[in-house]
Formats: sequence, structure tokens, C-alpha cells
Amino acid sequence: MKKYEERLVSLRQVIRAIDLYSKKLSKETGLTSPQLLVLQAIADHDDAMVKEVAETINLSSATITSILDRLEKRQLVTRTRSVTDKRKVGIRLTEQGKDILKDSPKPLQAHFIARFESMEDWDQSQMLATMQRISSMMDAEDLDASPVLEVGQIHQQEYKHD
Repeated sequence: MKKYEERLVSLRQVIRAIDLYSKKLSKETGLTSPQLLVLQAIADHDDAMVKEVAETINLSSATITSILDRLEKRQLVTRTRSVTDKRKVGIRLTEQGKDILKDSPKPLQAHFIARFESMEDWDQSQMLATMQRISSMMDAEDLDASPVLEVGQIHQQEYKHD
């Protein structure tokens, strides 16, 4: 097997691992990874605001709002407008949201982070540089992405090929 084929196989294995985990999470909880992360961020910040949740998990406020719409329909969260500042909306977990969060597996990135942080600093730096280079080689460096490991539709922009 050629070296580039070995790299592509490794990339495919990563994508496949993320896809399998996402399917497992969906089957067990009915949640996507971003939905689980939003629930966890809300649990960590009692009466959180959309902006706080967005900053915590590095997603845009618009994306968080869209996720909240789905979570609210499932009665996992409630939103309450502030009486002192109508522009602010607090988000809380419902009892059902707390229950589903309690029974949910850890997000896939939690496992990755634990292993990554156990590596030496120089090894982490080398891995980061390699991944950034791969991203660049795939013309993906300008795609909007958050540190959420999930396979799915890219919501931002299409690949640009020069």
C-alpha cells in the first residue's frame, strides 16, 4: 500500500469511528453529539444564556439557537426571557433533560481529550501541526468547525477548489 493510501485509510478510520459513535449516541439517547454538548453546557452553567453556551462549546449562537429549538420541542430544556433585560433569555434543563443527560455516554471527544492530554507536549504539538496540514491539503482550513466530533452535513460553505 502506498504511503498516501495509508494516510487516507487512517482518515477514513477516524471518520468511521466518529460515525459509529454518533449512531450509538443517537440510538441510546436520541441525541446528536452537539445536542449532548449543549445539554452538558447548560448543566454546567445554571440559567445559562445562549452566548455563554455558544462560547463554552465553540459553536455560533445561531447554531446553538437551532439546537435549542430541537431540545425545547423534546422538552429537554426551557427558555425564559429575563424580566430585567428582554434581550436575555435564560436556558435551563427540564427534569427530563437532567435524566437524559445523567444516562448519556460521554461525548467521543472526552475520550480523545483524555488520551491527547496524556501525551507529551512535543507530541501534542506535532500531532496538531500534522492535522492542520492535512486540513489544508484537503482545502478545509476555511470551513467553520467546532471541537465536536460528529459526522454530518457541513453547514457552512462548500469546498472551494482553485
